[in-house]
Amino acid sequence: MFRRIRILLLLGVLAAAVGLTWLEQTMVRAWQIPLDVAVIPINGDGSAQATETIRALRASDFDDIGAFLERETARYGVKLSPAVQIALLPELHEQPPAPPRDGSVLKTVWWSLKLRWWVYRQSGAWLPQLGRIKLFVLYHAPQDGVALEHSLGLQKGLIGVVHAFADAGQTRQNNIVIAHELLHTLGATDKYDAEGRPVYPQGYAEPELPPQMPRHEAEIMAGRLVSAAGRLVMPPSLDQCVIGAMTAHEIDLDEGFRRRFASSGG
Repeated sequence: MFRRIRILLLLGVLAAAVGLTWLEQTMVRAWQIPLDVAVIPINGDGSAQATETIRALRASDFDDIGAFLERETARYGVKLSPAVQIALLPELHEQPPAPPRDGSVLKTVWWSLKLRWWVYRQSGAWLPQLGRIKLFVLYHAPQDGVALEHSLGLQKGLIGVVHAFADAGQTRQNNIVIAHELLHTLGATDKYDAEGRPVYPQGYAEPELPPQMPRHEAEIMAGRLVSAAGRLVMPPSLDQCVIGAMTAHEIDLDEGFRRRFASSGG
């Protein structure tokens, strides 16, 4: 009897977790109210440069993310102004659990659970704040020839872990990475291959053009464009990024488009 009660309790907890995840995703992907986003800075390498960068941060440093989302969602019929409200929270002096390096499915699932538990503990609240996207931005002092670790965004839990350069000159490109991971939390998938090249056609702005033709804009989930010199480069800012049709479908902007079509047809 006790075993049956324990199983029922576990099933109840699982059902509640699934229900909350569904509710949370429904809330953020409805595009009826601005996205609620919290940016939590972390010193990623313990450097003095990262400390100074975090100390100088202002919420306005992320304004171009809001401008990008407002511009791009409007193209799909969503008239929200602002499209996102970004709160800059105090620096966190603890780093999130690192993802497994071997890519094992079981290890990745276990790490995902650990990360969600870690985020819950950082909140200091009994109940999670449903619908809030949490972006933990780890700042690192730039080093020649040293690439940053891969950033990531989880749809379950609405969590992003972003590795960024502790350099004021990199703010606008940092915001490209932050926006990319933010869209991952809404269900967007990467549009680049194992070598980092945009996948044609969904990873290209203006996909009707041949892939080798230079572009002035990048699909945000590919993060790269073909320059006039034929090189694959990261755009300088979100001003040169777009949300492509497939990404729009993944983050449920279709509903905004349908509403616009219905209103214009009626």
